Amino acid sequence: MTDTQVVIAGAGPTGLMLACELRLAGVDVLVLERLAEPRTVESRAGALHIRTMETLDQRGLLDRFLERGRPRQGVHFSGLPLDVSDMRTRHPYVLLITQSEVERLLEERAAELGARLGRGAEVAGFTQDDEGVTVELADGSRVRAGYLVGCDGGRSTVRRLAGIGFPGTPATMTALLGDVELADPPADDIFQERREHGSFSVLSFGPDWYRVLTNEFDHVADRDEPVTLETLREALIKIAGTDYGMHSPRWLSRHGDAARQAARYREGRVLLAGDAAHIHFPAGGQGLNTGVQDAVNLGWKLAAVVHGRSPDLLLDTYQAERHPVAARVLQNTRAQTALWRVDDHTTALREVLGDLIGIDEVRLRLAGMITATDVRYPMEGTDDLLGRRIPDLDLGLSRVHELLHRARAVLLDLGGLPPLDAVVTGWADRVDLVRARPAEGSDPGADAVLIRPDGHVAWVARAGERPDLDALRTALTTWLGPAGPHGAQARPQPASTRYDSSGTTA
Repeated sequence: MTDTQVVIAGAGPTGLMLACELRLAGVDVLVLERLAEPRTVESRAGALHIRTMETLDQRGLLDRFLERGRPRQGVHFSGLPLDVSDMRTRHPYVLLITQSEVERLLEERAAELGARLGRGAEVAGFTQDDEGVTVELADGSRVRAGYLVGCDGGRSTVRRLAGIGFPGTPATMTALLGDVELADPPADDIFQERREHGSFSVLSFGPDWYRVLTNEFDHVADRDEPVTLETLREALIKIAGTDYGMHSPRWLSRHGDAARQAARYREGRVLLAGDAAHIHFPAGGQGLNTGVQDAVNLGWKLAAVVHGRSPDLLLDTYQAERHPVAARVLQNTRAQTALWRVDDHTTALREVLGDLIGIDEVRLRLAGMITATDVRYPMEGTDDLLGRRIPDLDLGLSRVHELLHRARAVLLDLGGLPPLDAVVTGWADRVDLVRARPAEGSDPGADAVLIRPDGHVAWVARAGERPDLDALRTALTTWLGPAGPHGAQARPQPASTRYDSSGTTA
């Protein structure tokens, strides 16, 4: 029997990102993937949103993805365009990149960090006790771990075996998806329309191939029925009146608009993340992004519990913070699916909403929801920064995201507060005390902030106000565990990594 600290079921983007996060924290990780070979041609989820790019940037990974993707102004709400060029971020766009490429890059990083990956390894059962989980594989072998995380998709075996309910709404329509070549493609790289018999879209994914999507409402097909090129061709001709010379399919698939969410994200030592915890129609391209963000929220918490630095109760904050986020994704994708319908009432509603999107506040509200840049976790206190991700402040020779590359908490002192040294001493093995000065135009109006490993702010000392050091101790204990009895003296770290200041200040 192989022993490890955490077993992850599923080597999709969520599982691989979680493996990276756990390895950064020194946790022994084994990823079990049912497929014997990695996906190489499937587009599947095909875009990274602003918040996910920021998350990858704070781990020093974004450049790898930028080299393989194509930036586009492509955020939309049910096909209604949302301009994000004026959002406060260094990356005000969508990065078009296939899911297979996302998985390849994350698998590469996980291997660099020392994660183990077992392919052709299907979870068939498990039992858990007070000390850990014994995972049974389809080939009869077993793996003993402290925790099991199900990242094994919408039909999650882990979720089913854990007895976790998956309530929600059933499918009301059928969508066909194909990565194909087109002899006579539309003139626009992104083309989508609603017609009498449904809606369709054509997206250029490269010089030679396209993603074609058809939506037929009030028709629910058997998801297990194979999809052929002829099936997709017939659906596209029915809706669009042409097949654009479709040929040479790379990948074909079918899905619906079922929207379901796990009743709970945890059952003892078993947790869920990504599609295993929530499924929905892929409107706005939110699924992969939500899963990766699940992993970054869970990883440092699970690591702290595995290492015995934080009590098991910390894992409950994972559901408290991420369940509402996914619930809102389900809500907005239901709304987007409804807006794709082709009756006169829906057309009128789209026209009204399209007019409202012309109001900046409405546009930015919808864009923040789709890109997850408006996510704010519940925190004790009233300061507006609490619970939000810290902006990527320019610190002169470095920036905030560079301070988070090691996935450690950061106490960022921007005002030279002497008492912070003494307070943080007991947590010196878990938090970096960094003294820096924000560049012009990059001042958050705070003398100091405590940044969790996932980039969210857990304590704030506002400029000109007396810092609440008791509240800082509480925040450190809540998120990083009790002060260690042998904590080394915290040494302020210089913000010295070079950064090209020509970048946009967030």
